[in-house]
Amino acid sequence: MRAVRIHKFGGPDNLKLEDIPVPSFRDSEVLVRVNAAGINPVDTYIREGAYATLPKLPAILGREVAGIVEDVGDGVSNLKKGDRVFALLPENGGYAEFVACKEENVYPLSEKLSFSQGSGLCIPYFTAYRALVTKCRIKPGEILLVHGASGAVGIAAVQIAKAYGLTVAGTAGTIEGMDVVKKVGADHVFNHREKGYLNNAVAAIGGHGFNVVLENLANVNLGADLTVLNQQARVAVVGCRGIVEVNPRSLMLTEGSIIGVMLAGATAEETQETAEVILRGIESGWVNPVISREYKLDEATEAHHDIIRTTGARGKLVFKL
Repeated sequence: MRAVRIHKFGGPDNLKLEDIPVPSFRDSEVLVRVNAAGINPVDTYIREGAYATLPKLPAILGREVAGIVEDVGDGVSNLKKGDRVFALLPENGGYAEFVACKEENVYPLSEKLSFSQGSGLCIPYFTAYRALVTKCRIKPGEILLVHGASGAVGIAAVQIAKAYGLTVAGTAGTIEGMDVVKKVGADHVFNHREKGYLNNAVAAIGGHGFNVVLENLANVNLGADLTVLNQQARVAVVGCRGIVEVNPRSLMLTEGSIIGVMLAGATAEETQETAEVILRGIESGWVNPVISREYKLDEATEAHHDIIRTTGARGKLVFKL
């Protein structure tokens, strides 16, 4: 099979398309023929060697896929050859034509979604759900700011929050990104490259500040986030690419909280709950991933450059096989 692997940690040029054997699978595992694989910022951190847990080398990157069940182990009872599925890959392996997955991490993919959309469910939607529902315990009527709402996690957060009865303000860095945020249901949309956009956002919601903030780039925005909070507000940090200086007085004034969010910290029960909600959301129609671009496996270097260096996100980046 073809797969994109790294033999050492470093820049995008370390991504190599190679021919390797199809992986073997255990009794409790499912072999999936991959039709699409999600590309996520965490993949670039792992490639750089800058992530908390790193795989043994050589390694195939990729934490989520969608495709068709090719075969199942003797202990697998809920899946069969030919099933459409999407899968979470805690140990990577998605940038390949086949991947072996634990049965508990494989979920049925509705015909309502394409394979590319299916490969953008696990990391974005499971992360956004963990941030908003599991950690911040959002409630109907609250007001949410999604800082970076045009990326995959941001779009998921907007859709989840609207389904839970929140008012949502979202930011993006381009006109195209703002259009995406509007289309997925945000009540208010602002360009985070414009001066004074946070003041305008607070004014648009009545001047009292946000109950919840979902932060995708904390090293840039966290200090400013703390100045636009309502009382007992929660800031969920789901993305950060460096250090940041903040004024704790802003947090003291509102008695707010900053909550770090890491999908890998979810328990099996939390993951199952999340999956059930997302599956219901797909059937109800409010879970609807937006695909920005589909890459070929031999474009992996370009894809890793784009996901970090793009001037403005407009949805999910995926490999289409």
